[in-house]
Amino acid sequence: MENKRYVMCTSTGCIEYGPERYKKYDIGIIRVRLTFLGVEYEEGPDLDPVEFYRQQETIENPKDNLPKTAIPDAEKVRKQFNELYEKGYNELIIIAISSGLGGTYNELRLIGEEYADKMKITVIDSRITAFNEGLLAIKAAEMVEKGVPTEQIVKEIEWIKARQEFMGIDGKLDYLIYNGRLKGGKAFMGKMLSICPVIHFDRNGEVVALASVRTQKKALQKTCEIIKEKIGERDPKDYILFHVYTGPSAITELREVEKAYGIECNHEDVIMSPVSGCHNGPWLAGYEFFPLRRDDEPLE
Repeated sequence: MENKRYVMCTSTGCIEYGPERYKKYDIGIIRVRLTFLGVEYEEGPDLDPVEFYRQQETIENPKDNLPKTAIPDAEKVRKQFNELYEKGYNELIIIAISSGLGGTYNELRLIGEEYADKMKITVIDSRITAFNEGLLAIKAAEMVEKGVPTEQIVKEIEWIKARQEFMGIDGKLDYLIYNGRLKGGKAFMGKMLSICPVIHFDRNGEVVALASVRTQKKALQKTCEIIKEKIGERDPKDYILFHVYTGPSAITELREVEKAYGIECNHEDVIMSPVSGCHNGPWLAGYEFFPLRRDDEPLE
């Protein structure tokens, strides 16, 4: 029997907000949910990120109006899987939002086990979010197109995961702290107005502070220093680097600050999905770094 494979990604992977050229891979989207100001949304079809961050920016008391996120509707996920099975797919490769940010990965893994007698379903914990998550799915789809075995695809994804980076600043910490997304964030509570940490995803897929400085500009400078170090001597053809952001204010300043460090992104900016960005608020700006393995670099 022909092995017919299909790649999927959670909506937090921002594929819908990325460049049009990636649409050719027809990556399936499993939608995460968000409730904001008493209205529940499915990310993507009825929630525009630009408008969403505008609304967040105007709220005077974020603590009393925190957005709440929920894992995908299990029945809708089963419906998607059933439809793919009926179309003749016998294998799914799914890239999920970091397990360090909630239960979506585990939910998809458990639902996948229900289909063991029908389809092989491989669910990969991206250990990150935003468009790096989407790029992992795009990378998987490229390899499926080339006929690369799934076992090797998983190894390639794991190689990237061990070296990927999400790094930036949050101009205000209120959303991150009140939502409990910043590991150790309570330590910043008393200094919330005077500390601007550089945040990133650690290898467990959790958001942690790398460094803490007194002003947003200094935090952006520190971000540039660290990402420059991360890139090292690597040739631009061997990585993808782009801006990740929520609202427009901090990203405008980052573009100015990075000039002094000779940092040049080689990919279009991609806005952060509402489900991921709602926990940061509309003041996030930074980089996502996606390494591409060279032929001289061992896979294992």
